[in-house]
Amino acid sequence: YFSYAQIATAVSNCVPEVEAFAPDVFVAIGGGGFIPARMLRTEVKVPIVAVGLELYDDTTNTINKEGVQIKQWFSSEYGPGALVENGRVLVVDEVDDTRTTLAACVSELRKRHSPAEVGCLVVHNKLKKKRASLPSDVTYIACEEVPDEWNCYPRDPPSNPTPPRPRGSSSNDPRRAHRRCR
Repeated sequence: YFSYAQIATAVSNCVPEVEAFAPDVFVAIGGGGFIPARMLRTEVKVPIVAVGLELYDDTTNTINKEGVQIKQWFSSEYGPGALVENGRVLVVDEVDDTRTTLAACVSELRKRHSPAEVGCLVVHNKLKKKRASLPSDVTYIACEEVPDEWNCYPRDPPSNPTPPRPRGSSSNDPRRAHRRCR
């Protein structure tokens, strides 16, 4: 389990790297990227826009067969979203597990908009082989490197320390369980 204070410290420790990247706007991947993006904004005064991406199907507790699903996207026609066009964009998420969601977000950003530069910041990078990769011109910032184990965050219910297995699953491997703890 990671406490709010541990996450705040990890994010704060990355501020010099974020300032060196000099973002114009943060793109927070919901739901895990919202809190770290807000923590960053306390020290790096740039606005936040939000996207809702879903890799896991909450009804089956498995990866979506169609890949990452876009549930919410921002408009670049007004407000902070306009800063994405020709701007320096830092995508923020809490954990880089398979890199699938980050890669999908970067791809979608470039397809829908014309950012000058793209970077990604994650609070925790799991030390494991990734299913996807980021383009070589994307700046990557990991606040902390962590083992490939379940990460539980302050938003996770404390009454359920062990994620439930999917229905019909015979595996005792918790990595196949619900992503409540990542």
